[in-house]
Amino acid sequence: MTDDALAAPFRPRLARLVTLVVGVAVLALTALLVVTMPGLAALDQVGFALFGLAIAWFCWRQASVSAVPDATGLRVRNLLITTHVTWAQIVSVRFGQGRPWVQLDLADGDTLAVMGVQRADGAHAESEARRLATLVARRSATGADD
Repeated sequence: MTDDALAAPFRPRLARLVTLVVGVAVLALTALLVVTMPGLAALDQVGFALFGLAIAWFCWRQASVSAVPDATGLRVRNLLITTHVTWAQIVSVRFGQGRPWVQLDLADGDTLAVMGVQRADGAHAESEARRLATLVARRSATGADD
């Protein structure tokens, strides 16, 4: 596999599709509720709209989880936090049975979840985990191969 193919962003398929559909549905239904529900005061309408927007934001954030490789490392955007780790910081990539997403073991002993590769995607997730492990191995290799 070429370096260009390896360096494509990692994004979930199923979770992305589901959360985008749910987010759009929530926005549409919230707008319908605010417009058609009789007897709502203006403050209630604002409250419903804000609640619908909060749910839609959460769905958008879930749909936008990813791991984007670059020359220096991997930018991991999870549900709430975005982290950049250098290739040298990544010790191993794990995606064993029972893990909902890929996990990176870091040089400082910490771990980092990569929600951009999710078990729900089945065989595609397994393939993406192997692609990430290959990318890490190529980018973190040293001349001494230590």
